[in-house]
Amino acid sequence: MTDQPHAIAPHMWEKLGPGDAEAAISAPSLTYWQDARRRLWANKPAVIALGFIIALILGAIFGPLFSPFSYFEQNLKLANIPPAFETYAIDDGQGGATRFFLNASNFNLYEVDAEGHVLGLIRGGRKDMMKKAQPFTFGDTDISLDYSSLPPRIVSVDGDTITPSGWSWNRTYLFGTDQLGRDVLVRQLYGARISLTVAFVATLVNFFIGIFYGGLSGYIGGKTDAVMMRIVEIISTIPLTLYVVLLMVVFDSGLYSIIIAIGSVFWVDMARIVRGQILSLKSQDYVAAARTMGAGTSRILTKHLLPNSIGPIIVTLTMLIPSAIFIESFMSFIGLGVTPPLASWGTLTSEAVETMRAYPHQLFFPAAAISLTMFAFNFLGDGLRDALDPRFRK
Repeated sequence: MTDQPHAIAPHMWEKLGPGDAEAAISAPSLTYWQDARRRLWANKPAVIALGFIIALILGAIFGPLFSPFSYFEQNLKLANIPPAFETYAIDDGQGGATRFFLNASNFNLYEVDAEGHVLGLIRGGRKDMMKKAQPFTFGDTDISLDYSSLPPRIVSVDGDTITPSGWSWNRTYLFGTDQLGRDVLVRQLYGARISLTVAFVATLVNFFIGIFYGGLSGYIGGKTDAVMMRIVEIISTIPLTLYVVLLMVVFDSGLYSIIIAIGSVFWVDMARIVRGQILSLKSQDYVAAARTMGAGTSRILTKHLLPNSIGPIIVTLTMLIPSAIFIESFMSFIGLGVTPPLASWGTLTSEAVETMRAYPHQLFFPAAAISLTMFAFNFLGDGLRDALDPRFRK
């Protein structure tokens, strides 16, 4: 009985010329990591997610440096301005036109230029509370803001409704302003800094504590493994919210309490996963050979077991990062996270919920940032899982 030749894909063959003596396989020889990178680049959702994460990191670090506003600077005259608005053009009687937009939620008029830059709040005359109207004068032209019915409308002296000239983007505040007149975009970028800081801390904790704790537990085994896993179970049974509240009794409420809480308990899931990987690998022949040659526990873990478990570790690490970001956002949302005037995606969402119906843009941007970031890390984790799985190697 003869051995059957291995099946080779047709595209791996080169056509022989008249003078060629032997066949040659045209496919290049790839290492494990080169093949994993090739499969990762072929996964379009993972590549897009990776690009989004890189752009988010660069925007969080360098974005606020290019903005003329700070995350705490307030301007109550320009509060609750939307990122886009309908503009009006009124002839001022001097050969020019005054452009403005109406904020239907607070019945204010704001002057803008032709490009959409917000110039300031327009002061009108005394409000007529009986007729629910307020007069405005632009040169020789008089108009009135009628808010007797919703939505409010701009009317001329004759009572005719003035129609807007078109939509314009807010070039001064790209994401609009909040209830205190602070730039939402800059506060979004500062919120990204806090979320990425939490993600960085979670990564370090999982790497230095979870991986080596789980590796030692799985490799040593026996009673040591039983005691170490009971410690993990005790830590995992404590609710994180209660843990943060207890930490706030010792430390002040803020970002440090969240970081300490995540750093104290977030490594238990990674420890369990690494322990399972080590239990399945420590019975392999190369581990027995290393032990026979006199290799110690630390060398076997760092040189043999953990490198062969790096695929599941990276995938798990990528999946746990969005969980850490969501925990920080949730804690800040319920008031256990960062304190004002610091900006976090959780605090931005909490502040925007109160004015959600009147100013939905204030809730949309932080909610979208949280959702897109979690989607990006999940897509990247799925791509890494497929790329690092040796069963998919060709």
